[in-house]
Amino acid sequence: MKYLSFIALSFCSVLLLTACGGPKSAANESEPTIAQQLQSRLDTLRQRGYMFGHQDDPFYGLTWEYQPDSSDVKNTCGDWPAVMGFELGGIEMGDAKNLDSVPFDVMRREIIRHHERGGIVTISWHPRNPVTTTDEGGVWPQGTAWDVSDSTVVANILPGQPYHEKFKLWMQRLSDFLASLKTADGQKVPIIWRPWHENTGSWFWWGEKLCSADEYKALWNMVQDKLNADGFDNLLWAYSPGMAANLTTEKYLERYPGDDRIQLVGIDGYQWGSKEDFVSQLDQNLAMLTQFAKDHGKIAALTECGLKNLTDPTWWTSTLTPVLDKYPISYFLVWRNYAKEWFGPSPSKPDAPYFVEMYNADNTLFLKDIQ
Repeated sequence: MKYLSFIALSFCSVLLLTACGGPKSAANESEPTIAQQLQSRLDTLRQRGYMFGHQDDPFYGLTWEYQPDSSDVKNTCGDWPAVMGFELGGIEMGDAKNLDSVPFDVMRREIIRHHERGGIVTISWHPRNPVTTTDEGGVWPQGTAWDVSDSTVVANILPGQPYHEKFKLWMQRLSDFLASLKTADGQKVPIIWRPWHENTGSWFWWGEKLCSADEYKALWNMVQDKLNADGFDNLLWAYSPGMAANLTTEKYLERYPGDDRIQLVGIDGYQWGSKEDFVSQLDQNLAMLTQFAKDHGKIAALTECGLKNLTDPTWWTSTLTPVLDKYPISYFLVWRNYAKEWFGPSPSKPDAPYFVEMYNADNTLFLKDIQ
């Protein structure tokens, strides 16, 4: 059976409590932080398999939007994703909705709900280009995170530079929203926080060809130091460049902020070409990543992946999971579903039975498996 017995779940709870340091006592100098507890939970769950994640899961799908308790994943397999991804692009502008038109008030509610049902939350941030953006916006991609028309953005928002004060306001607005992610009794939601991702590409203004390695690390440190100073002990910091041909440890380390700043290491890897090329590259990248995680004491994950519009309905079981089964990753997350472009399952699509087959595997973890 896929679901564990109460005894097994209780045993896992004991393991988790032990990993987190157990109840506070004279032998324990301090309680683990919320982020440390999340890291221990991820490591414990990883011993049993890898979790499934989906971006924007509770907001909309292929045929619906903003329906209570709906999810293309749940409507396909009867269970919620273990991991849900959310996006904060637009919060820096003081907008009511994010860059995908999700109201931040709705997002806050769903983040808290997923945490309270036992799920895990990961959040990304694609802030607008602070050098080229205006309040009025412009023709896409003008002013967006994808606006790479100015190659000095990162350099210009660091301390002492012309756009630093503007970006300080943006960081404060980000901080204010993160501070609101609390349960009714005031408990902070544990979050896998994944900023500045796919930085080894150059399609975002923080990309490899748009800033030096030192400038990228300074950007990372500036935001991390700000959020640490604001008391966010619930953020598990994740570093996730894009998948690359023959990824090496040396390449991964070029812009890596450091072991003292990172708790989860990942890669973002989509199938844009042939199955054979994707499988080969994913296999090589995950081999490097999981060894890196072992050597550096980190959690490894496939932080984004997918095949656009599931053009191969068997993709879940014929392409993706045969590679994932080989490696001790924590989770994989596929991108969002909406009418024109989707990466997750839908009960109306041919991939649904293959997704259910994947769901039924003992080593794929969904919400009911981790509650």
